[in-house]
Amino acid sequence: MPVSDESWSAFAARFEVGSVVHGDVVSVVPFGAFIRIDEVDGFAPAREWPIPLEEGTVVPVRIAAIDAESRRFAVHPA
Repeated sequence: MPVSDESWSAFAARFEVGSVVHGDVVSVVPFGAFIRIDEVDGFAPAREWPIPLEEGTVVPVRIAAIDAESRRFAVHPA
């Protein structure tokens, strides 16, 4: 689902690489999970997590990368 201009602008204004926040695990795939922070979904690679992530849980994350052009971000465990 595409990210709205408003949602991305709010996310980009509030967070930067290194920010530590809590995110909702919204989807789990074989290679990782998608984490929602402020209405924007980012990716959590499975290889970075010591435990499997479960859909519906809230996890502490550190924003590892932000790609403003493609409106994507990646997170690692906090």
